[in-house]
Amino acid sequence: MILHHIALNVPVSDGLFTYRHPTALPAGCRVAVPFRGKTVAGVVWASGVESSMAIEKILPVQTAFTDGAPLPESWRALIDFTARYYHYPTGQAVFAALPAGLKEPKPVGMPQPPLFYALNETGRAQTPPPERFRKQHALWQALFSDGLEMAALKRINNQAPKLVQEWAAQGWIHTSHAAAPKLNPSEHTLNAAQQAASQAVQAAAGTFQPFLLYGITGSGKTEVYFDVMAEVLAAGKQVLFLLPEINLTPQLLKRVQARFADVPAAVLHSQTAAGARAQDYLRAMLGQAKLVIGTRLSVFTPLPDIGLIVVDEEHDGSFKQDNELRYQARDLAVWRAKQSGCPIVLGSATPSLESWHKAQSGAYRLLELAERARAAAKLPQVEVLNVGRLKLDNGFSPQALKLLQQNYRQGGMSLVYLNRRGFAPALFCGDCGHTFGCPRCSAKMVLHQRARQLRCHHCDYRQSVPYKCPDCGNQDLTAVGQGTQRVEETLRALMPQAAVARVDRDSTTHKNDWADLYRRIAGNEIDVLVGTQMLAKGHDFARLNLVVVLNADGSLYSADFRAPERLFAELMQVSGRAGRAQTAGSVLIQTQLPEHPVFAAVKAQNYRIFAETELAERKLLNMPPFAFQTAIRADAAKVADAMDFLNGIKAVTEPLISENVSVFGPAPMFMVRLAERERAQVFLESPDRRSLHRAVSLWVQVLQQYRDGKIRWSVDVDPAEM
Repeated sequence: MILHHIALNVPVSDGLFTYRHPTALPAGCRVAVPFRGKTVAGVVWASGVESSMAIEKILPVQTAFTDGAPLPESWRALIDFTARYYHYPTGQAVFAALPAGLKEPKPVGMPQPPLFYALNETGRAQTPPPERFRKQHALWQALFSDGLEMAALKRINNQAPKLVQEWAAQGWIHTSHAAAPKLNPSEHTLNAAQQAASQAVQAAAGTFQPFLLYGITGSGKTEVYFDVMAEVLAAGKQVLFLLPEINLTPQLLKRVQARFADVPAAVLHSQTAAGARAQDYLRAMLGQAKLVIGTRLSVFTPLPDIGLIVVDEEHDGSFKQDNELRYQARDLAVWRAKQSGCPIVLGSATPSLESWHKAQSGAYRLLELAERARAAAKLPQVEVLNVGRLKLDNGFSPQALKLLQQNYRQGGMSLVYLNRRGFAPALFCGDCGHTFGCPRCSAKMVLHQRARQLRCHHCDYRQSVPYKCPDCGNQDLTAVGQGTQRVEETLRALMPQAAVARVDRDSTTHKNDWADLYRRIAGNEIDVLVGTQMLAKGHDFARLNLVVVLNADGSLYSADFRAPERLFAELMQVSGRAGRAQTAGSVLIQTQLPEHPVFAAVKAQNYRIFAETELAERKLLNMPPFAFQTAIRADAAKVADAMDFLNGIKAVTEPLISENVSVFGPAPMFMVRLAERERAQVFLESPDRRSLHRAVSLWVQVLQQYRDGKIRWSVDVDPAEM
């Protein structure tokens, strides 16, 4: 009997368990094993291991799925690193990185390599179909290529399967499992800055080199990505393209399909059906999919021939997973590029201060696109309006309403940006002051007028809108503040002839909602968009020439030191939606804090000014990126229990921790109550990453000894949430 370490989805120190099997199983092989009376899936992590336990007490592997290709060594190294760095059990990290279809204790059919069709020498010598049979003639000409898949041939002639079968029967067709991908030429001519950026990345082919592509909004970063990708794909290598959110995928996919129509591609995100996602994952692992596009979880996709990684909107908070395995996909992408010896391009109009600092220190190479790609497209004119003493109409200043009406009359398209969905942030009783809070969280319920519901946007608790105040019985309840639904209703009343469309998580729940929105915008069927962060980045709407930002400074009241950085990125990104074609763009930002440095930098459309000021302040305060942080959190029925738990661990670990590691807390979290649990946290901070990780390891060792089922704990390395 050969003993194996099997990775299981179990929350213990490493998640590796010993099982026996008559033969040595390859590392990375999926298996089914018994565990606590159930059959569960596992992954072989090591073979030929030793154990002090008697062999008859070691349980056998029930089934080894050896028909499928094992998960490769490079993938296992990535998981090992991820588990170590984020102080997370290896077994759970394995299953966090796998698609749902590979987490079950059952076999999965391996995708078959696609067939490519071309004319052989005999076929090329034949007389082609007459030109009057236009589609048949076009199909014949296409078969003179190095080989095309049937899907590509059907786009030329929908009778392709029948015709190719007939020609194959004549002995004229050659089939193969590989072909050089056919790349369509770009419709765009790169300007000098774009060419320089593309050539710099291409020159680094085959070597690890991180690039920060800093380009103002509308500067054509995507065309630089595509230019480099074309070279990498033409060389037969794979490309991993990471996006922060699903809603950016449809518009990008249209551009990808236009440029890389015949490149075998896989699109991986949470709305992909489980079976399709597993098959695309395996196609990428087998090298069949050459271009992989996806959201943060796609960073774990096995790629044997990776030649380039692109992380678009690299600053975006969506790349950070905020529960269970709390990884930062952007940082893991850089690690993967180093592991694979390939270049990585991190692109943004508002780079994260961590990436900008690395570019300034020489760890990353800075590439800059300082002008918009379209010569006629200019940066928008930004006006910051102090609304502190103005009377607002449902959040709108008179100036904002006038601009929106004027732009509609002139045929322009407007975007009203408010980062709060729902009808209003809170329901309020004017008689006694009662506000309706979530019974499970320390957050106010948001009024959703059309659904007649109050909803918590943190735990999704829902209740019907009450008809009276529970404290005093007053039936005249007031909606306080503005949400996207209320803004939409205000605009419909103000501009009844205008087509107003609201875009938030409530209005884009169905699979085809984004495609429908793009179709309506392209057909000039929308005059005013009302949206949240989902509309702030990545979209390119040619007719959009006015952006109005309501309640811009809400986040500046946050205790989070990253709040100014997030607000600046948000405002720059949403401002960048305006004036991307021939029409000049303008932006009106309403604020009660017009003197704040963030607004001066946005008005100047100058990222460098903001970054230099903010980094100087961070350095003074010894905050990231000049120091490293880990948050250790606990939650319990009562916050006092969570605090006591963390204080107990702190008392044990503090004497053993290095002097250059500071421990702050414990303290209640900003939102102390979430989903009926109350939360506290401790921050470990150090200018030395290794010292910090040693301290975190010590904390984890002690935490694992406490088996109090009433208290849950977690570790968040490089936390994004305070």
